Order: sequence, then structure tokens, then C-alpha cells
Amino acid sequence: MARFYQTTPIYYVNDVPHIGHAYTTVVADAMCRFHRQAGDEVFFLTGTDEHGLKVAQSAEAHGMAPAEWAAANAERFKEAWKLLDVAYDDFIRTTEPRHHLAVQAFLSRIRDNGWIEPGTYEGLYCISCEAYYTEDELVDGRCPVHDRPVVTMKEENYFFKLSAFESRLIEWYESNPEAVQPATKRNEALGFIRSGLQDISITRTSLRWGVPVPWDADHVFYVWYDALINYLTGIGYGDDEERFSAWWPASHHLIGKDIIRFHCVWWPAMCMAAGIDPPSQVFVHGYLLVSGRKMSKTGGLTQIAPRDLVEDFGVDAVRYHLLRDVSLGSDGEFSHEGMVARYNSDLANNLGNLLARVATVVASRCGGLGPAPQPAGSARLADVAASVVRDWEAGWRRYAPHEALEAAWRLIRETNAELEAKEPWKAPPGPGVEAVLGDALEALRIVAVLAAPAMPRTSGEVWRRLGLSGSPVDARLPEAVVWGGYPGGLAVERGPALFPRRRD
Repeated sequence: MARFYQTTPIYYVNDVPHIGHAYTTVVADAMCRFHRQAGDEVFFLTGTDEHGLKVAQSAEAHGMAPAEWAAANAERFKEAWKLLDVAYDDFIRTTEPRHHLAVQAFLSRIRDNGWIEPGTYEGLYCISCEAYYTEDELVDGRCPVHDRPVVTMKEENYFFKLSAFESRLIEWYESNPEAVQPATKRNEALGFIRSGLQDISITRTSLRWGVPVPWDADHVFYVWYDALINYLTGIGYGDDEERFSAWWPASHHLIGKDIIRFHCVWWPAMCMAAGIDPPSQVFVHGYLLVSGRKMSKTGGLTQIAPRDLVEDFGVDAVRYHLLRDVSLGSDGEFSHEGMVARYNSDLANNLGNLLARVATVVASRCGGLGPAPQPAGSARLADVAASVVRDWEAGWRRYAPHEALEAAWRLIRETNAELEAKEPWKAPPGPGVEAVLGDALEALRIVAVLAAPAMPRTSGEVWRRLGLSGSPVDARLPEAVVWGGYPGGLAVERGPALFPRRRD
């Protein structure tokens, strides 16, 4: 049994969750659901990043202590993920004692290995990024990510000798071409490394809201170093060596492109410095854009709450849209109009219509009992299903959920086309009608399995209406998608529309 350890970035608690957070987390959740279907042992970690200057400032602005502010907003993220059926295995908060212990153990090991030393740093700092920039990296003197003015900061810090890892990082990239994907993001990180690396500040004396430095009580660790180490905390680093050793080789980080430098340059170098391997893979996704603007907490109209969308469209329609409409490595445009169009075309007109049509004809021509499908050698849809399953699995394995779902919907479209061609609603009851409907029911059974990573509730409802026991969420590959699994003789339920067509 293979292992699959999926992480999301941990999200800042200086504000509430928005649909950009939901995009990353739903993709990670769906990836984990697929790998569970594939029989892998899965561990899914998400959480909140609760230290640093901007969290302290947000807390002060709201008249709260940082710990109180962080706790309140961490709960908002948990509520959002529950609303979106995100089935994480662990939710880490960087204020937890277990995380402090892991951070102190990891960075102490780097220091013991000779890669951390004291110094003085002065530079241009973006409070929103919690990061320093050079003059060349700014855009008209402003942060390239947040379009905000930077401030000059100077303080006594401890430095990580990042510059010493330039050649080792390049060698790692060349030896592990799949370690950072897609290739465009890999090349971007490599370009940054080849342009020359400077040692970087890893502690602060200007604030106290952070993980204390164990060898110097006047310092706390810089929030980015604290945050990155959550990936180790979640699997027992510094506390359970056997568990850490089992899961770390299977690590897969899913991140947004604005944090490439931290995850694809700093983080692998830190791992090398601490004497562990870099992460197995970092997959970098693009921005979710609204009217061409990046989704963010500070973007005014670009704030879209997951709860509002779920109340409007339903949880599975939101999940489906996030997974289906965007090629994961590219930027994607989000709009209400786009959601309505995708909802009507794929969910109402295709999946919903197919289930309703089959259930109606089974009721009128087969007494409400679903017939068994034809053997694979006699059913055209069996060949379609086999091809679809191959493409579906390949899509998930290469972090392309939009391709996986496009493949699954191909089987829906082909089944609808088969019904249109055979018109069983016009034929008298008999073996011919039973063959057509049995094949359609089997196609729906397979679709329920294929759609489960994206739409667990809907898949379960399709499964139930077909009269099947258990759940497609718990189905295991490859047996669950082999043609012939629908036994026949089961009561097929005619229920309300899965996705009533929308007119807005």
C-alpha cells in the first residue's frame, strides 16, 4: 500500500476564509479522496498560520489579544471546511505546543549543523507578505504581490546561510524534475536560484508574537520559518520519528504561485540543512481571479465567502465548479455567470437529466426494478467506460482534476447519446429495453464512483437512488469501476431533480 501525504498552505488568521482559500483546500481534499479510492494510505493536513506582525496588528485593530484573535479565526476556517465537506485528517494551529517543539527542534538542528549565525539586517519589508524584497523585485516601489508600500526595517537577527545551498538546490532540481510542478513554475524557481541566493533573516526582536528561539530569549522565529515547519509537525517530527520517517517521503505540498520562493527555494534548502530530504513534490497552482484580479482579503469586491456560494448553489456544485473550470497550474477566472453556466450544462442538463430520464423509464418499462447491464463484450458503453476510467485516473494522478472530471462527464454524455439513439421510452417492455437501461444504470454506477472525489454527497445520492448499498466514497479501485458491477433487480428511485436548472 502506497502512502500519500497531502498538505495545503496554512492560512493566515488575520481575516476570514474566502473562495481563494476554498479553491486550494477543495482541490487538496479531492486529491486525497481519489487516493483513498485508489487504496493508498492517506494523510491530509491543513491548518492556520497564527504568528507574525500582521496577525498581531489585526488583533490589535479588533481590540483583542493575538491568541484570542487567532483562536476565533481558526474556528472560522474549520467551519468553512466542514461546510465544504473537506475531510482533513489533522488541522494544525501554529500556536499549539506540539508545533513550538517541532520548530525549535528543527531549527536547532540546522544551527547545530552550522547553517545559522547572528547578524544585522536592514531591508524593504512587506507587512502583508511578512517578507523582505529587493528594490528590483518591487513594482513602482510597492510590493509585487499586494501592491502596497513597503517599509524599511533594521534589526539584529539570526541568519540562515541560504547562499551556501545554491549548487545543491540546482542539483536537486536537475535530479528530480517532477519535484516542482508544473514545469513553468519549476523553471521560475530555478531561475530565482540561478540569479544568486542571499542569506536570509530567520528571527525577529521587534515583536514577541512568535515561537521563541531556544538559544536566545530576545528573539522569536520569523513567521515564514515557523509556518513551513507545520508540514513536519503534522507527522510527528521531533516527537515520533517512526511516524515522521513513514510519511515524509510521501509528502505533496499544494501551494499558490505567490509563495513559490518560500516553498521551492527556502524550504528545500532548510530541509537539506536539517539533514532530511526535501519534500517529495510541490504542486503550484495559479490565482483564482475575479474580473482579472487576484482573490485576496484586501481586494474589496474580490472577497467571496464560501458560505454564500454554498447557500446559493449547494456544496457539491461549488466543489465541482472549483475543480472543473480551472486547469490547476494556470490562473482561472471566477464569476457567478460562469458558475451558473457550468451548473446548467454539466450538472442539470447532463448528470441530473440522465439520472431522471433513466429512473423514469425504469419505472414505466421495468416496473421500477433496474435491469442488469449487458456483458462488457456486448455493450458499447463498456468500451467507453474503460477509456473514461483510464483518462480519469491519469488526470487525478497528474494533479489535473479538470481533466479527470471532463473524462467522467464524457461517459455521462455518451450514455445520454445512447438513450437518444435507442429511445427506450418509445419501445415496449422487453429484453431490448432492459439491455439499454441496464447499460445506462451501470454507466451511472461508474459515474457515481468517478464523481465521488469532487462531489461526495451527489455521488452518494445517485448510488442510493440506483438501489445500491454502501457508498461510492468507500469504493475501491479498480474493482469499483469494472463494467458489470450493477447487479440488477434493485428498486430504482424517482426523486426530485438533483440539480434544478437555474435561470439567473
